[in-house]
Amino acid sequence: MLRILLADDHPLTRSGLAAWLEAEEGVELVGQASDGESAWTMLLEKRPDLALLDIEMPNGGGIEIAERVMKRKLPTNVLMLTAYSAQQYVMASVRAGAKGFILKSAPFDRLRQAIEDTSRGVFYLDPSVSLVSDEIPAEELSEREKEVLILTAQGLPSSETARLLSITKRTVAAHLTSIYAKLGAKNKTEAILLALKRGIVLLDQLRYLDDEGAYK
Repeated sequence: MLRILLADDHPLTRSGLAAWLEAEEGVELVGQASDGESAWTMLLEKRPDLALLDIEMPNGGGIEIAERVMKRKLPTNVLMLTAYSAQQYVMASVRAGAKGFILKSAPFDRLRQAIEDTSRGVFYLDPSVSLVSDEIPAEELSEREKEVLILTAQGLPSSETARLLSITKRTVAAHLTSIYAKLGAKNKTEAILLALKRGIVLLDQLRYLDDEGAYK
């Protein structure tokens, strides 16, 4: 059972999402909040698997809560919910440690996919968010670095990435260090977003493994 906390300051949005979540199989809605402080208090009390947070709320928005979750190293994955598709909101969410970003205008089947991915630690970015950019990376990623980044984005630990690519964990770590430097990223989630933004990897590549354990 996936335990979810929902926080949104708009009553109609919150009630509609709550009704949908309560009707979903395998989901338990453990709490609802209408502002940031209430959401944070409830998150600490309920310790949900996933927090679905509005990016802007009174008394602290989703970005602030995600930062607190990251600093405390809490196991809750954060999925950011917003009406804004601007890249600065996406980057702010990623830097705060959010594992997903979805628009309020998204259909429920897309929200379901976002919840499934984010709850497994797989980075999710709403496909309606523009990733087109004229920005060119200073240095291209090698094919091996792309493989490491894709497998990491799929939520695999370094040990499993090393096994699938027949390399050592130390080599995986070295590739990640090189990837961060080439992309100008501070962490793996930011590296994933920048790689998406620049067209280095595609969203579909970040989601699926085939039966042989290879990325698609």
